[in-house]
Amino acid sequence: MILAAGRGERMLPLTAHTPKPLLPVGGRPLLEHHILNLRAAGFDDLVVNAAHLAPQIVEFCGDGSRWGITIQVSVEDEPLETAGGIVKALPLLGDRPFAVINGDIWSDYPLVDLAGHLVPGADAHLILVANPSHNPAGDFTLRGDHVVQPCEDTLTFSGIAVYAPGFFANVGCGKAPLKPLLDRSVEVGRVRGEHYSGGWVDVGTPQRLQALDEDLKISGKGS
Repeated sequence: MILAAGRGERMLPLTAHTPKPLLPVGGRPLLEHHILNLRAAGFDDLVVNAAHLAPQIVEFCGDGSRWGITIQVSVEDEPLETAGGIVKALPLLGDRPFAVINGDIWSDYPLVDLAGHLVPGADAHLILVANPSHNPAGDFTLRGDHVVQPCEDTLTFSGIAVYAPGFFANVGCGKAPLKPLLDRSVEVGRVRGEHYSGGWVDVGTPQRLQALDEDLKISGKGS
């Protein structure tokens, strides 16, 4: 699942008429980078959620056939936040563990490695990265492959993860953030993770978008 429902208020005025995941970077929309990377990693059945300017997301994705995959769009009347959006899309995601990627990040993490990452008994497997300047305190600490509450050597949640469907079993319909769910599972030792030291950018501001665009053009990792 690709999360693409946010309003992108920090990206204004760019997102006034364009959903953030459709902003171009490195020669193609952010959303298409994810679609192509997931397809290359063997994911051929995708769900994308949409709320802000949802018709544009629906039109862009279509049924996925132009990329040789299947895409279903879960349209939200209003943004339901991360957990709420995933819960609404659960009927489309099936009963096996599934990968979720924030639509407003860019990373060269090898997505093929996500397959089979969720160990029995775990609720989630998180990809963690070094703390960026805009999140210096970090989100969690990694002890071996166990995610614990932040103490020393903190890391930032990248927005890339694998979840068990049952992780969301007690979340009702409507708006619901992800962090409280993760915190509860972290406390009982049911969240695993890994530290990825490769490329990752939270494309949260016009300045970061421009910087990433320039980097991708220089490196040739864009179109």
